[in-house]
Amino acid sequence: MRKLYYSLEMISVNENTTRLGGWACGEKPEDPVDFSVVDSTGNPVDFKLTRIQRSDVSREVYQIIRENQYGFEIVFDSDPHKAYKFVISSGKRKKTYHLNRAGIKAAQLKEKVMNTYSVMRNYNFSEQRKTPMSYSTFRKILALRQEKTEKLESPESPLFSIVIPLYATPERYLRELIDSIEKQTYGKYEVCFADGSPKEKSLEHIINEYQKTNHRIRYQFLNENRGISGNTNAAVEMASGDFIVLCDHDDLLTNDALYELAKAVKENPECDCIYSDEDKIDETSTKYFDPHFKPDYNIDLLTSNNYICHIYAVRKSIVEKTGGFDEQYDGAQDHDFIMRTTEQARSIVHIPKVLYHWRTHMNSTSVNPESKMYAFEAGKKAIKAHYERVWPELKVDHVEDGASLGIYHTVFDVKEELVSVIIPNKDHTEDLDKAIRSMIEKGTWKNLEFIIVENNSEKQETFEYYEKIQKEYEQVKVVYYEGGFNYSAINNFGVKYAKGNYLLLMNNDVELIEPDSLKEMMGYCVRDDVGIVGCRLLYPDNSIQHAGVVIGIGVAEHILKNTYSGDGTYFNRSMTIQDLSAVTAAVMLVRREVYEEVNGLDESFAVAFNDIDFCLRVRNAGKLVVYQPYACFHHYESKSRGAEDTMEKKQRFRREIVRFLRRYKDFLQKGDPMYNPNLTIVSTDYSLRNLFFDRIGAPFFRGRQLTALLDSIPDVK
Repeated sequence: MRKLYYSLEMISVNENTTRLGGWACGEKPEDPVDFSVVDSTGNPVDFKLTRIQRSDVSREVYQIIRENQYGFEIVFDSDPHKAYKFVISSGKRKKTYHLNRAGIKAAQLKEKVMNTYSVMRNYNFSEQRKTPMSYSTFRKILALRQEKTEKLESPESPLFSIVIPLYATPERYLRELIDSIEKQTYGKYEVCFADGSPKEKSLEHIINEYQKTNHRIRYQFLNENRGISGNTNAAVEMASGDFIVLCDHDDLLTNDALYELAKAVKENPECDCIYSDEDKIDETSTKYFDPHFKPDYNIDLLTSNNYICHIYAVRKSIVEKTGGFDEQYDGAQDHDFIMRTTEQARSIVHIPKVLYHWRTHMNSTSVNPESKMYAFEAGKKAIKAHYERVWPELKVDHVEDGASLGIYHTVFDVKEELVSVIIPNKDHTEDLDKAIRSMIEKGTWKNLEFIIVENNSEKQETFEYYEKIQKEYEQVKVVYYEGGFNYSAINNFGVKYAKGNYLLLMNNDVELIEPDSLKEMMGYCVRDDVGIVGCRLLYPDNSIQHAGVVIGIGVAEHILKNTYSGDGTYFNRSMTIQDLSAVTAAVMLVRREVYEEVNGLDESFAVAFNDIDFCLRVRNAGKLVVYQPYACFHHYESKSRGAEDTMEKKQRFRREIVRFLRRYKDFLQKGDPMYNPNLTIVSTDYSLRNLFFDRIGAPFFRGRQLTALLDSIPDVK
């Protein structure tokens, strides 16, 4: 039977029009390819076909470059309430796509290995990039999709104690808060108000009004202002629930906030701490904005910024064990409290839904951080205290303000141990020399050795350079790997010659920018719970080349690529120390014992995904992967390796994609825990997931879509 090669790269469904784009060709270059569209009753549908020149397809499929029109764009009038079939055929071979508003049926995503990369990466979705979804539209669509909730109240279900310190709270805001609590779809709660207001501003009359119809509201007038910590502790002392839920006196809960907390406890019986996503609400209670979609529990993000913040629920037994709020951290008392309680938790659950609306007004740190500068000084003290409790062997030199207020930068005093720098190289000695000299002459970390792994250089001047650089710097050593290019094998070979307990895998096309980069990375790599530390990499124009990796954007993509740190990225993530699922090995620091524990880089990944696979295996071994933005290099990106421009290289690349997808199928279905399912996976800018495009077939590779795709791919050895 005649072969058919194809890829549907773009689907756009507007009100009454469907637009399809991609390419298709037969077994031979001259074989004709036909297209047809039929509706659900089998009647043909008229369409406009535009043939497009695609020299990349002829080069890839037939290994020739010839005049062709293998590309296509098809436009037809469509009814949003009807389903359609799009058929590509060549001879007796055909491919059928089932199209409707819900998207391409998952079972029809069965592509050949030849097309796998196109399916994963080449969806165009240009309309999303031009018109990103607004948060107001995002909220409306989620409201329409709200699932019916089950009844969770039972004798075994938890009682939530919402603790709220009051102080001269505006009546309107207090009433709105209580109203939001009374609208909860889960009823096992109590509200504990501790009022530290002056007597003339007591809020007792408002609370008494609500208590007449709601027996779950408790109130205590303190007759003094004990400060934010003291007032909150008084509310906690009133609580009789299983969980303490923190809430500010002028904020709002979503109707399903307590229901989602109860559901999390039911599904995770050992969870001691729970937090959710949040957004902000203006003074008029009409505008919702600035949503914060958070990762799952991320200790190094928490010590850089109180990202957990709202909503936060903690088992009362943990509070009794750790103590309540500490007034010496007033202003950052919640940050300190969250760190102390999570330190003792068996399990910490993140709910990736907005359950809390944080009120903004001019005196609020949420909109005007400079209004409470003392809070940031308290935050620094709280972070230092955390390290003294959890990592007493680490010496914190100081904690300073980071890229913006509320972002913290912890600087450690680290013993200068030997670091072995492993650099693969083939020719390109100018780049290599720049990489070595920048580390030696500009860097402040002096205890270094360099293992240059020579791999089939062809120029005589390369070997002359090796002799010269080894004579100039006694810590430079050249070793010879004679096999073909295999990034994993080359690095594993180089590690055999390393003497240090810390390995810095480094490309030959990077250049140190920040002198203290290695010190910054070592401050985290010395910890027993950390396996890998990555850094921030910049293009020559100082835009971001690497600020960490998100698994599931394409296959795995550098986040915030081509943006600028100084422009203020999503919650300043490009300049925030945090745990991620993966970082690039272009500059990667790893403890030798961790490298050996996971048997180094997997040599079946010769070119692609070797570093991502390595990071995921290290995380599976129970170690963290840390992104350290204060370590910074320029990266000139794969100058020396050359492009993937031959059929053999491209086929190898696709095999590695398939191998990675098969190995991490479950991970991809669940989604990257260090990202958030509400954020896009078709760009790297932390923009909102476009719910419209998800409904018409965006490559949101979770669940049945990914299963169908992977099941269709032959096993790869």
